[in-house]
Formats: sequence, structure tokens, C-alpha cells
Amino acid sequence: MAEKTSARAGTRERLLAAAERLLLTERYDDVSVRGICTAAGTNPAAVHYHFGSKEALVAALIEDRLGPVWADRLAAVDTSVPAVVDAVIAPFVELSADPIGRLHLRLLAQLVLGRYPMTWNRHWFHIDSWVGLLPDLSEADSRRRWRLAFHLIIGSFGAGEDLSPASVAALRDFVIAGLTAPKV
Repeated sequence: MAEKTSARAGTRERLLAAAERLLLTERYDDVSVRGICTAAGTNPAAVHYHFGSKEALVAALIEDRLGPVWADRLAAVDTSVPAVVDAVIAPFVELSADPIGRLHLRLLAQLVLGRYPMTWNRHWFHIDSWVGLLPDLSEADSRRRWRLAFHLIIGSFGAGEDLSPASVAALRDFVIAGLTAPKV
């Protein structure tokens, strides 16, 4: 039984690694499930068996690679809006300095901003996880502000262009201002 579980985990990791390699050189829409399975040396049905869909595979890839980066920082931060925004933006800055990190940010931008039907499983990938961090606002207003903040952050870093320290500081200040602005 342990061998079977290990084989499943091995196939899952091979699929994630193959998708990551392909997505380094090709656009998301140009990477097929068949291509991922071929690159991973697996049965053509492996993506569907392990993930259910290409979108779920790529969501798992992003969560596996980026989730721990944010989870560790967010678990250690106080809940002030500036501290939370810093904990969100700092990994974006670090990731944008690395080619693989840029891939992950580009993928995140394509998926989130392209409104692909993604199924997120990890805590910080759900907008509802952020709502309580703006207690002075209604749930709907908090959700709306966080969505706008994440679209701005993800769009800024996912474009593939280098952001100067001044641009990052301006982005940070703008996001904090938007999240903390008085309710109108």
C-alpha cells in the first residue's frame, strides 16, 4: 500500500514538474494536458486522475510553489493592514528576481486576471481568508477591496517587467490606502 501511495505522489510530482517546465517556455493556453502527460512520461489520463483538469493541475502547482512562501510570512505577522500588505508584497519582490519565480507570478496573473475557473485549496488563496482582516468594513466591502488590491499587486508583478524599489513602495502605499480608506 505504501508503494502505491508513493507511486501516486511520484506521478503527481512528475506532472507538476512537467507542467512547470512547459510553462517556462510556452503560454498557458498553448500547453495541453496531453503535452504535460507526455513530458511527464505518464498515461494521458494521469492529469485527470490526479487533478481533475489542467486548471486544477496549474492551481496545485501555484499553491505548492507559492503557498508556503505566503503562509509562513502571514502566520508570523500582526494583523495591521500595513504588516499584512508587506507580508504579501515581499515575496512578490523576491520571486520577481528569479526566473522560476517570475514564471509562477506570470501564471498567477494569467489565471487570476484571465478569470480562469480555478479551484484553490490552500487557505490564503481564498478571498474569504482575507475578509476578516478589514474588520471596520462589511464582508462585501472587504471582499471587494481585497480583490482590487490583489488584482493590482498580481497585475503589477505578473506583467514580467522589473519594478523599481520606488514603484514597489508606491504600489504598497496605494494598496494600503485603498484597504484602509474610510467607508463612503
